[in-house]
Amino acid sequence: MKRMLSALLSVVILCGLWMPASAENTQAQAFPEMQVEVNAKAAVLMEANTGRVLMAQNAHGRLYPASVTKIMTLLLVMEAVESGKIALTDTVTASAEAVSKGGSQIWLEEGEQMTVDELLKAAAVASANDACEALGEFVAGSSTAFVAMMNARAQALGMEDTHFVNCTGLDDTTTEQLTSAYDVALMSRELLRHELVRQYSTIWMDTLRNGETELVNTNRLVRYYDGITGLKTGTTEKAGCCVSATAARDGLELIAVVLGSETSDDRFNAARAMLDWGFANFEAVSLSVDASLLPPVAVLGGTQTQVQPVFPEQLCVVLEKGKAQSVTQKPDFAASVAAPVEKGQKLGQVAFLLDGETIAACDLTSPDAVGRLTFLEALRRVVRLLGGVTQEFSENS
Repeated sequence: MKRMLSALLSVVILCGLWMPASAENTQAQAFPEMQVEVNAKAAVLMEANTGRVLMAQNAHGRLYPASVTKIMTLLLVMEAVESGKIALTDTVTASAEAVSKGGSQIWLEEGEQMTVDELLKAAAVASANDACEALGEFVAGSSTAFVAMMNARAQALGMEDTHFVNCTGLDDTTTEQLTSAYDVALMSRELLRHELVRQYSTIWMDTLRNGETELVNTNRLVRYYDGITGLKTGTTEKAGCCVSATAARDGLELIAVVLGSETSDDRFNAARAMLDWGFANFEAVSLSVDASLLPPVAVLGGTQTQVQPVFPEQLCVVLEKGKAQSVTQKPDFAASVAAPVEKGQKLGQVAFLLDGETIAACDLTSPDAVGRLTFLEALRRVVRLLGGVTQEFSENS
C-alpha cells in the first residue's frame, strides 16, 4: 500500500511539474505564425474590432516600448475627456517636472499654458514628453498618481506583460518600463474605440504657438499609407525602433505592432508588410440571422401563447477572403418557455459555423414581457372557448 501511495504521489508531482510547462507552450503557440518578413524582436497583427490575432512573433516577450508607452497616456486622457472630467478647451499650466523631460518635446517653459487640445496634438503628433507629463499631471494630480492609473488600466485590459514607470516611455534610468507586442495591440485597440484620437493621430504636419512651433508626425506611414489611422512610434537605445501602426479599409481595421527593430526603416517596412498581408487575406463580414429558421416559442401558462425571438441585426466577424459563403447557421432554443417571461430574456442562440467550428454567436431574446396567466383569466378563456364551441354546434345543428 505504501509503495502504491508513493508511486501515486510521484505521478502527481510529475504531473504538477509538467502541466505548467504544457500551459506555457500552449500560450506560446496560441497565435498564428508570422507570414511576412519582420526584422524586429516581436510583432503582432491584430484585427481591431474583434481582437483576433492574425499572426505573431514573440507576442508575449517583455520588451522596452519607448514612446509607444504614450498610447496608454493618450487613452487615459481620451477617457477623461469623454467622461467630462476634463475638456479639450481646459488650460494646463506646465510644471517644473514637465518641462524637465528630455527626448522629444515642444520645449514647454515652467508656467506656460496650453489647452488640452494643443497638448494632445503635441503628444500624438510629435511624441512630446513634456506635453505628456503635463497632461498626466492635469488628469491625475501628479505624475505618480497618473502612472498608477496607467498600471491599473493595463491590468483591467488584461495586459499581463506590462509595467509602467512613467507616461513617456523614457527608459534611460529604469529597467522596469516593460510591455509586449500583444499588450501594445490590446491598448491600441482600446484607444481606437475613441474616434477623437484619429483627429490627432492622422495629422502629418501642424503647428503650435501661432505657427512658431512646427509639428511633424513621427509616424511616416501617416503620409503615404492608404487608410492609415495612426497610431504611435517609439525609439530609445534600449527599445530600438518601435511602432503601433493602425489602418482601416472597407470596414476592416488592423493593428500592426513592431517592437525592437534595429532601424526606423525596419519597423515601418515590417508594419507595412503586416498591414498589406492582412488586407490582402482577410475581410470584415457582416452576418445576419436567417429569420426563417426561428419559429415562435410557445409560452406555457402565459398571458400570451407565444413570442417571436428577436436578434441583433448584424454581427461583424473577420474571415479569410472567400470564406463568407461557407458560413452556416445553427439555431439552439427550446420549443417552449414557462411564464413569466421578461423583456430581453434569453430564449436561445444562433451559432455561426465555418468548417464545423463556431466563429460567432448571438442571443435570441424575447421582444416583450409576458406575464403569468392567473386562475381567473384562465377560467375566462375556458368559458370563451366553450362558448365558441357551443355556438358552432348550434349553427351546425
